[in-house]
Amino acid sequence: MMITEIVKARGHPNILSRHKTTFEITKETHLTPRGDCIIGVCADKGIFELSENFKNSLKDDNAKLEILLKISGTDLEERVNACGSEKLTFTHPTDIVVRKSNFLSPRTLAICANRAAIDFGREFIEKLKSSDSELLVVMNVTEK
Repeated sequence: MMITEIVKARGHPNILSRHKTTFEITKETHLTPRGDCIIGVCADKGIFELSENFKNSLKDDNAKLEILLKISGTDLEERVNACGSEKLTFTHPTDIVVRKSNFLSPRTLAICANRAAIDFGREFIEKLKSSDSELLVVMNVTEK
């Protein structure tokens, strides 16, 4: 069974995408250069607002998450694979974080990801430096 959730976010001139272990999408509108894991701002929902069905499907140690990151109006996209965990809480109001590690926090969407912010193509990131760019985040959970 597959369950899908879609989040829309925007680019920002301070997107650096240099973090080695995570990437983040946030509802916040501002971004300083210190936020080097953030790849999208002004998201239309935070982790807490994802559907209960989607969150419950990720609260399984066997759940697999496929994430497609696409910049609207271009053919630029990135794909990430990660895992769920029965210990996920999904309680943060503004942030969605995907981690290469198995660290859990209220902001964590998935763990053991195969990619982090630094792993995304530089052409993709350069496009996200425009405040006019729209980032479409399509997340599919498959349960085993």
